[in-house]
Amino acid sequence: METIRVDLPRKMEVRIKILYTSICHTDLSAWKGENEAQRAYPRILGHEAVGLVESVGEGVTDLKAGDHVIPIFNGECGHCPYCTNNTTNLCQTYRVNPFKSVMENDGKCRFSTMNGEPIFHFLNTSTFTEYSVLDSTCAVKIDPNAHLKKMSLLSCCVSTGVGAAWNAANVQAGSSVAIFGMGALGLAASKGARARGASKIIGVDINPEKFDKGKEMGMTHFVNPKDSSKPVHQRIREMTSGGVDYSIECAGNVEVLREAFLSTHDGWGKTVVVGIYPTPKMLPLHPMELFDGRSITGTTFGDFKGKSQLPELAKACMNGVVNLDGFITHELPFEKINEAFQLLGDGKALRCLLHV
Repeated sequence: METIRVDLPRKMEVRIKILYTSICHTDLSAWKGENEAQRAYPRILGHEAVGLVESVGEGVTDLKAGDHVIPIFNGECGHCPYCTNNTTNLCQTYRVNPFKSVMENDGKCRFSTMNGEPIFHFLNTSTFTEYSVLDSTCAVKIDPNAHLKKMSLLSCCVSTGVGAAWNAANVQAGSSVAIFGMGALGLAASKGARARGASKIIGVDINPEKFDKGKEMGMTHFVNPKDSSKPVHQRIREMTSGGVDYSIECAGNVEVLREAFLSTHDGWGKTVVVGIYPTPKMLPLHPMELFDGRSITGTTFGDFKGKSQLPELAKACMNGVVNLDGFITHELPFEKINEAFQLLGDGKALRCLLHV
C-alpha cells in the first residue's frame, strides 16, 4: 500500500471515493503482465467497484457530489455515431481500450507518486485506490438504496455475463443453452439465461467442484470434458437432440470456443464469445461451417450501453429478476488485496470484495 496524489477532476471528469471494489481475472492477467503490449507501470489496476462522487469537473451536468456510481470500462458519450446507433454499445472515444493508460482530456495521468512521478490508469477506471478520477462517460449513477456491495459486480462480471444471454444471444423462453467455463462470467450468463426462461442450461467445466455452485446459479445439467474421450460438442448434441440453441464461451480458449460453436444446433444455433484471449491464437473455423445456419458473435460489456441501459439492469437486480447472491465468496479489507489476488489465482474464490 502506498500514499499517492489524486488530482482534481478536469473538464468532463469526476473524482469518486471508492467504497467497494472486487477483483476480476482481467486484473489478475494485468497484474501478472501476461500481455506485453498492455504493460504500462506503475499502474493502478481494478475495474469492478461502486463509489460516491466526491467532486465533478467543468461541464459535468448528469452527476453531482454524493451520487452513488458504478465505474464502467466501456463508456458512453451519448452523441457519437456509435452511441446513437442502437445496434452497438461501443463509443467512438470512450470504448474499452486495454492499451489506454492516460485520460482522454489531455493525455495525462490524474495519479502521481508523492514525488510527482505519473501513475498510469487502467481500463478507464482504476479502482484499486481510495479515490479515482474517471471520464464522466464512465461513471453510471445508481439508486442509493441499492445493495452497494453487490452493485460492484455490475462494473464487469454480471453485466457482461447477463448481457451475453440477454442481448448478444437473445435467449428465448424454453430454449437450451450451453455455457463453457463456470467462473463468475459463466455463472452470470446462467443467471441471465434462467431469467429469460431457458429450460436447459448446460454448464461445461473441467472442475466438477464447480457444479454445485452452477446448480445454485440456475444450471440444470453439467459436462466435464475429462469424463469421456468423446468430444464435448458430440455429448451436448446427444443431450439436446442435435445441439443447443445457444452456446456462451467464457473460458478464453480457442479450442473450447470451437467446441462451443459445434455444440449448437445447425440451422439456428448461435455462439457468443465472452472470454478474454490473452494470446494471439486464431479460431480454427472453416468458412463453409457457417453455411449450415450457425452463427458466432462477440460481446463487450454484455452489449449494454453503460450510461443509458445499466441503471435498468441495476433495477432488475434490486427487484430480484437477477439474484446476485452467491457471487461474492470472500470479503477482505483493502489492505489484504494481495491475499485476494492469491485466492482468485488459486481458484479458491469466485469474487473477492475489498472494503476500501
